[in-house]
Amino acid sequence: MKSVPRRLFIHGLDGSSQGIKATHLRQIFKDILTPDFQGSLEERMAQLTTLIGRKHGWRIIGSSLGGLMATYFACWHPRQVEKLVLLAPALTLPDFINSPPPPITIPVIIYHGRQDTLIPLKDVKHLARQVFRNLEFHMVEDDHSLQHTFLAIDWSKLI
Repeated sequence: MKSVPRRLFIHGLDGSSQGIKATHLRQIFKDILTPDFQGSLEERMAQLTTLIGRKHGWRIIGSSLGGLMATYFACWHPRQVEKLVLLAPALTLPDFINSPPPPITIPVIIYHGRQDTLIPLKDVKHLARQVFRNLEFHMVEDDHSLQHTFLAIDWSKLI
């Protein structure tokens, strides 16, 4: 008998569990976790690590800073993560650029807007190719929020 996947949404820097993305995903997946993260990246990573614990089978959706958090977690604990979906991930932060984590082979799907003025598309694409060996990269006509793209994704199929 196949186990039910564990689903988690990690919001961005100014997001929350009550944002549009988290609310939309809870409407589709009744079992998805959409916790609130606060503090520095290190504090948020500690919260994430505690939340996930030693459980396996995670399918993680991360938006902006949440995409960076999901990336770090998956790279440090690849056996616990089945799949990543990253929405305009903040891979361009200096710590990530200067010391990228080891590559991983789990499936990673990225959606990034061509009009994103916050996180440069070109840089994210280059960094993603270095870290993700099983990458599907979608450049879409949207901005950093991916508001139009997010609602058009068939989440039931993707996750």
